[in-house]
Amino acid sequence: MLIKEYTVEKQYEGLRVDQILPILEEGYSRVYFSFLIKKNKVHVNDKEISPSYRIKEGDIIKVEFKEKEGDFIKPLEYQLDVVYEDEDVLVINKPQGLVVHPSVGHQDDTLVNALVYNNYELSTINGKSRVGIVHRIDKDTSGLLLVCKNDFAHNDIADQLRDHSMNREYIALVDGVIEASQGKIVGAIGRDKTNRMKMAIDKVNGKEAVTHFEVLKKFDKYTLILCKLETGRTHQIRVHMSSINHPLVGDKVYGGSTHLYDKGQMLHAYKLTFTQPHTKKEVVVEIPLPEYFQKIIDELETKTI
Repeated sequence: MLIKEYTVEKQYEGLRVDQILPILEEGYSRVYFSFLIKKNKVHVNDKEISPSYRIKEGDIIKVEFKEKEGDFIKPLEYQLDVVYEDEDVLVINKPQGLVVHPSVGHQDDTLVNALVYNNYELSTINGKSRVGIVHRIDKDTSGLLLVCKNDFAHNDIADQLRDHSMNREYIALVDGVIEASQGKIVGAIGRDKTNRMKMAIDKVNGKEAVTHFEVLKKFDKYTLILCKLETGRTHQIRVHMSSINHPLVGDKVYGGSTHLYDKGQMLHAYKLTFTQPHTKKEVVVEIPLPEYFQKIIDELETKTI
């Protein structure tokens, strides 16, 4: 059994409780949450409610998750690229195309399934379907992902994420030529009002988001940049770069071109800096660009594409 609490933000006010829960907790269906509500496993402000209850800003939703068929994690035979490991954490180089944890449409082919196959002891704070997972990167973003082996490490790393002491740096190829050598994008991010699968700049209801970027190389029609996050909002780099008319190459969702690459956004989490939970020593992990990404950069430099 797993109990989780959620505080309702203004952007979700007016939704039915069975509508907001699948948004707040991806991987569980509306039908599943309706079942929990009817079994009195969902409370709002410590009161029993019906699935049709419409939430208000500041409401506290408490959910008692029950084991379901989807909670069984089928092992996936998969060779993980582990680039750092100690008694508390793993750092994995996730390839583009690999989903981090089970969700609708991806129950048996995720990083979590592979972790289970490889018999790692993992933190359990986020439930069976997200063992070890304390942060995520998108399916089509490649690069470094930290996985926690125990709950002590999970809580410590979660604190580092909250206070922004864990630093994540990315390399991206974007459309257009950025004239400035560096920049800072400040723009609150929330759910897109017309497409709930997307995020968007939302000055009224969005969460604060800050991205710093530095130009690494300029090409005729593209720019290679390094991005540093102050915050870690969903799709943050993708939304922010699109907001200044420089979407990521290959990012169809946010307006990126697909002439060079059409298999997803060209975004790579290349550097991770964190404090080891027990020793409190700084750990820095850095990896190169994946082969497909480097090949495109090489071809742009030689003007063969």
